[in-house]
Amino acid sequence: MNGSGLTRRGFVAGAVLPALVGPAMAALGPHDFLEPHMHLLGRGPEGPRVALTFDACGGTTDHRILDLLLAEEVAATIFVAGPWLARNRTVFKALLARPDLFEIGNHGLHHHAAIDETARLWGVPTAGSPHGVAEEVEGGARLIEAAGGPRPKWFRGATALYTRSSIHEIEGLGYRLAGFSINGDDGASLPARKVAENYRRAQDGAVLISHINHPEKSAGAGVAEGIRALKARGMRFVRLSQADVQVSLAA
Repeated sequence: MNGSGLTRRGFVAGAVLPALVGPAMAALGPHDFLEPHMHLLGRGPEGPRVALTFDACGGTTDHRILDLLLAEEVAATIFVAGPWLARNRTVFKALLARPDLFEIGNHGLHHHAAIDETARLWGVPTAGSPHGVAEEVEGGARLIEAAGGPRPKWFRGATALYTRSSIHEIEGLGYRLAGFSINGDDGASLPARKVAENYRRAQDGAVLISHINHPEKSAGAGVAEGIRALKARGMRFVRLSQADVQVSLAA
């Protein structure tokens, strides 16, 4: 995910493409970038449910979110990147201690975009080649396993944008590509009020994405408020591997 306040949709539509990627990317058109959209299929016998997913890109941990998840026993899938893991080993061990709540996803070795072309998206470099994509994905998994975690089943790269060829490569490595249906915090750039509004509009089957590594921003307060609102509505929270999902690709 990005943290600039620019939306992905504005980027993919091409409105800000030249300013973001520069002349080195002139050969790559905006529709070469794909964004996986994900929904949960069906409805369980226990009522409506949503999947909360969080990216842990770098920096520290937002305990406004994590402590709420633990206190309220709210399930989530947390995508861990190498830079975050290096600074948050104690928190990571706490996540591993609650496999009933948390599923660990792979967010990449360096938190580089899993795109096999050279660019910078919202300040985030891309892997730049097929070999770079493979190293970003597999290297992230190795870090998680070396820290005591299980081999992750799901991958979501930085910026959550891909080329069709990088998607094929990631899936060929044995990972399921995680998307989302509601962008909760737009890279933690949104104010708390807007984040809470985004959460409140979630309906049965929604997959939400937010960030759990920006305690210095107001977005985390909105995430916590939004989770409480969903729980008050009777929503159940599931990890991605607990549900059948449908993924579609949008440019």
